[in-house]
Amino acid sequence: PSLEEITSGRIKLSDIKPVDVLDVLQRNTVKPDTSLLAKNTKDKVVMVTGAGGSIGSELCRQILKQQPKALVLFELSEFALYTIQQELIKVIESQSGVNIALHAHLGSVTNQILLENICKKYLVETIYHAAAYKHVPIVESNQYEGAINNFIGTYRALKAAINTQVRTFVAISTDKAVRPTNVMGATKRMAELACQALAASQTITTISMVRFGNVLGSSGSVVPLFNRQLAAGGPLTVTHPDVTRYFMTIPEAAQLVIQAGAMAEGGEVFVLDMGESVKIVDLAKRMIRLSGHLVKGEDTDPNEGIAIEFVGLRPGEKLYEELIIGGDNIEKTGHSRIMKAHERSFNLAELEMFIQQLLEQNKYERDSYWLRERFAYFVEGYPKPFPKNNDNIKDKQH
Repeated sequence: PSLEEITSGRIKLSDIKPVDVLDVLQRNTVKPDTSLLAKNTKDKVVMVTGAGGSIGSELCRQILKQQPKALVLFELSEFALYTIQQELIKVIESQSGVNIALHAHLGSVTNQILLENICKKYLVETIYHAAAYKHVPIVESNQYEGAINNFIGTYRALKAAINTQVRTFVAISTDKAVRPTNVMGATKRMAELACQALAASQTITTISMVRFGNVLGSSGSVVPLFNRQLAAGGPLTVTHPDVTRYFMTIPEAAQLVIQAGAMAEGGEVFVLDMGESVKIVDLAKRMIRLSGHLVKGEDTDPNEGIAIEFVGLRPGEKLYEELIIGGDNIEKTGHSRIMKAHERSFNLAELEMFIQQLLEQNKYERDSYWLRERFAYFVEGYPKPFPKNNDNIKDKQH
């Protein structure tokens, strides 16, 4: 509001609220199917890996609403685990007559023995696997850590689930797994392939994957970054004038993940309908205007308002993301916002051979060229690396 609106009393300071992410997104949400939300959660023992992350923590909040028998929080970061644990304790305490057991465990998803012990101890029935390294530039320069955590971590979490007869396993994937130009996307596609191969090789655990784009408000989202830049008076930094991304809110994504997992029969790649892709520069302009400012050079003269600066695409970034690998390999489901993709898979023996080779490479060579060559073989659309030279023989990591 303007100063005049405040001083005249038409608008009170208490009326002012932060820019709502739905205002920024200009998107309609769909009311969730309550029966699907409850199917794998109500009165069940549920575990969430990566429970302190943006998606993992929201999954925990949504699961609590369904009143599970117990909720197991599994997280690598002590601070993130403590934060979500304290929040959920308050939620449980605020609900009279509700008795939900909450268990917090530190650990890595690559530790299969630990995961098996936890699943056995609490008789876990449903797992939502949200643990992952997800920042494209960070994983691009830490390729082996990304591959081990995202790919091998998913494989081992799955093996732990199967070995302890967990009924349902839902893996969180990303649109960056589709024809990826970056290592992070390739590791997430490898995680999907592990899910598909293990789903085809056993009947104990119903395994599915849910693939979607960016969520507003997550640690890696542009919205918190733009908010910080707005608070500092700008400029807002955008990588490229034409860059686009799919977006939805964190609660909507978490609810759709739970619903999609409840529809699984085994091995499905579910794809969430993200609506229309959004130009990031348009998102930046919308945020500037909704915050009561003017866009420099567009709404006002070049010397006033909040500026937008283009800083160039980061290593491995694409101008636009896709949600399906094959244009026609998609079918509708009973839910208007959930689709099912049919995509190429590999047999389990071939993937397990890659895992063994990857672990050996990690011990000694850490050959970045070899790793990217393997990704090019398994992951459709991942570019073949340039021929070896002395500069890229080994992955220079600290």
